[in-house]
Amino acid sequence: MTVAAQARPSEGPTAPRRVVLVDDHALVAMAISPAIEADPELHYAGHVHDVTELERRLLSPDLVVLDLMLRDASHPADNVARIRALGAEVLILTSGDNRYLVREALRAPTLGIVRKSAKPADIISAIRAAAFRQDIVSTEWAMTVDTDPEIRSAALTDREREVLSLYASGAGAKNVAHALGITENTVNDHLKRIKSVYQRMGRPANTKVELYRRGMEDGFLPVPNSA
Repeated sequence: MTVAAQARPSEGPTAPRRVVLVDDHALVAMAISPAIEADPELHYAGHVHDVTELERRLLSPDLVVLDLMLRDASHPADNVARIRALGAEVLILTSGDNRYLVREALRAPTLGIVRKSAKPADIISAIRAAAFRQDIVSTEWAMTVDTDPEIRSAALTDREREVLSLYASGAGAKNVAHALGITENTVNDHLKRIKSVYQRMGRPANTKVELYRRGMEDGFLPVPNSA
């Protein structure tokens, strides 16, 4: 089922981020929702059992915390695509039992993955970061990438790796140029080629967040200890 992006209510710059849980176990929602509600910058917009219910109820989420294995036999990548069609970001919540599905979820355009067995504070920290569109890089994510035979390292030059490392870590093109002693136009040319290389490999890197993720996948950037 394909649904066009839903229009969101008019919001100010400091409006709380709307978070919806998609999980067919009510206990998960009962455990997580109070902590979401306690955060003044988050708004717990509800709990649904599957993506079809999410589409039907028009909850206008900014972030959907999606259970990896729903009992309706839906596929994670399909669920992510349907959620993003609503205009929301996705954070995967998983028990981590099915490595294949974990890999599939991480290849999809999600902000990351967090284990249900993680400490409650770590889960809420990941939800809060994802609600503000920050990539979540966890030990689970790093281990899956490291053991995935389909992820091939990009063939970048030493200079391109330097540009990627600085730019994806947060520096602007002008700052990268200054640090490397090259022109800003040269930096932009390198970034275009880097993005083109990843695109040809089937690993899109069109945004700074995606470049950051690709850099960690290929070992050009350090992976944080945990999320």
